[in-house]
Amino acid sequence: MSAGNKGAHWYALRTKSRHEKQVRDRLASQGIEPLLPTIAKLSQWKDRRTEIVVPLFSGYCFVRFAWSARLVVQKIAGVVGIVGGGDRPEPIPDEEIEALKTLMASTLQYDASPYLREGMMVEVTKGPLKGVKGMLVRKGKHHKLVITVHLIQQAVAVEMYDCDVVPLSAGTTVGETAVCGKRASSA
Repeated sequence: MSAGNKGAHWYALRTKSRHEKQVRDRLASQGIEPLLPTIAKLSQWKDRRTEIVVPLFSGYCFVRFAWSARLVVQKIAGVVGIVGGGDRPEPIPDEEIEALKTLMASTLQYDASPYLREGMMVEVTKGPLKGVKGMLVRKGKHHKLVITVHLIQQAVAVEMYDCDVVPLSAGTTVGETAVCGKRASSA
């Protein structure tokens, strides 16, 4: 199959755990254009440290194909499914793939970052506010986390680093509150 087929789009494939490289190689051997962004990380064993190459997005591989060829892609060993919303997979805009390719070709250091957007509910994973949940209201060098006390209709904001928060699943409500950067006591 040629990657230049008319109507070919980029899609994200969900792969089995630790099968991203095998899926990439199997797609390429079938003549299907894959893209697997990787990063080099230091790995520590008991007796040594070594640099290993791992997928940038664990559990995902990108692939360009025409929709009519989806069954060939889905039957590749290690592929769990084609990512999308609702009942049909969605193509990834070419600009997003080109941005990834440009980043990969650069000499800049890069690493995966949590996908965060304004209005998203997040939980702090590190530091003195670990476990506190709130809403992200600003994104930039620092994120501003708003922690609310619904009963008195008040809120407090604190700046956080993006590496210290993770997104919560949709529909999660804020269960803990904080005042002036300290956890509120439950007593």
